[in-house]
Amino acid sequence: MIRVTVWNENVQDQMGEKEFEFTKHWLANEEARRFVLERTRELREIHPEGIHGTLKRLVEEDEELVVRHVATLDMDECGLTREVLDDTDVLLWWAHVAHEQVPDEIAFRVRDYVWRGMGIIFLHSAHMCKPMQLLLGTSGTLRWREGDFCRVWTSAPAHPIARGIPEYFELETEEMYGEHFDIPTPDDQVFMSWYRGGEVFRSGCTWTRGCGRIFYFQPGHETNRSYYNEYVRRIIRNAVHWAAGTAAKREQIDCIHSVEPIEKR
Repeated sequence: MIRVTVWNENVQDQMGEKEFEFTKHWLANEEARRFVLERTRELREIHPEGIHGTLKRLVEEDEELVVRHVATLDMDECGLTREVLDDTDVLLWWAHVAHEQVPDEIAFRVRDYVWRGMGIIFLHSAHMCKPMQLLLGTSGTLRWREGDFCRVWTSAPAHPIARGIPEYFELETEEMYGEHFDIPTPDDQVFMSWYRGGEVFRSGCTWTRGCGRIFYFQPGHETNRSYYNEYVRRIIRNAVHWAAGTAAKREQIDCIHSVEPIEKR
């Protein structure tokens, strides 16, 4: 079994029910408050158990995958204790409005676990989260606007993450992400998206850092139904299998004393 942890910042999911110190200014203006609470209402209609609940159900459609932990920003240590990460083969990370609220200590901890061999999948607006920036060394900035028709092209059909995915599939509404996307050149460009506005976007990318595998996948805006699309669901499950595929695991990141050269033996 592949052990999965789902991390969702779980802020927009709770607006109106839970008060976050850093969101108070959003709710101070009545017009802004109405907008924020309407967005939360839409999110809850689509994800009644929170985005993390939707992702958990999506992952566990595969009998070889088990979600061992669901972690959120408001838990102690953001739910990402060393005990949790020791029990994780692949970490899914969904985030949007609270990137800066993740303590640096937790972000560095996640980075170190990826270096040691844990797989990680960054979803949608996680493109600017601290762990992704630390692992890739770039800002993750991009162009964006509200929903548009999206056609997702499979640009690396032989890649394991593209298993069972057609030449292209379509999402009637998805938030537009466009170039320039500030990321290092991917090891594999598995998917490319096109929008009616003419924009294109590198929407499915892989990297390896240390012993760990990384996948970024764009679809998944909180008020769109992308996570109910059969191909999006399959891609994420394929990505979990791929990200867990490295057998290289290290107990810690450290220099290792080498053996003597052959001629001295």
